[in-house]
Amino acid sequence: MNNKVIYNCFKTLSTLGFSVLRFNYRGVGNSEGNYSGDEGIGEMTDSACALDWLLFNNTSSTKVWVLGFSFGAFISLNLLMRRPEIHAFVAISPPADKYDFSFLAPCPVSGLIIQGDNDDIVNETDVALFANKLDSQKAITVKYKKIKNADHFFTEKLNLVSDEIKKYVQKNFD
Repeated sequence: MNNKVIYNCFKTLSTLGFSVLRFNYRGVGNSEGNYSGDEGIGEMTDSACALDWLLFNNTSSTKVWVLGFSFGAFISLNLLMRRPEIHAFVAISPPADKYDFSFLAPCPVSGLIIQGDNDDIVNETDVALFANKLDSQKAITVKYKKIKNADHFFTEKLNLVSDEIKKYVQKNFD
């Protein structure tokens, strides 16, 4: 994943001591295969295989977090519903205006949602409503952070995304 948002998150989590894996979904970059369509069935399989590989190669890991950006946030949140070993999530610009996230009722883990307020791809108001709906569920807390003047790719604002992730991890990683 050579996307600047994902690369920035990769570096941030690596700096915090996480074992991190970033990968391209099928049909992206030099990966094989083709995009499986709006439901993301193939991409969920890709994510599950990536998580299996990461866990197999990091047997001493005790906490598993997932992070996704845009469509990847949709896939990551789907994955956490299928994998009980996931303890938390970070969803950046989850496309709440394009996909049905009702599968998160109830959401099994707490997490952080980050959204730019000048995003021309994902509607900030829809993401804020989505975050509030998740946060209203019992037994979890979903923190919502809106980055002012940030577009979909957080141009000139990636440092603020890193800061929010660092704060969230330091407060919630035990």
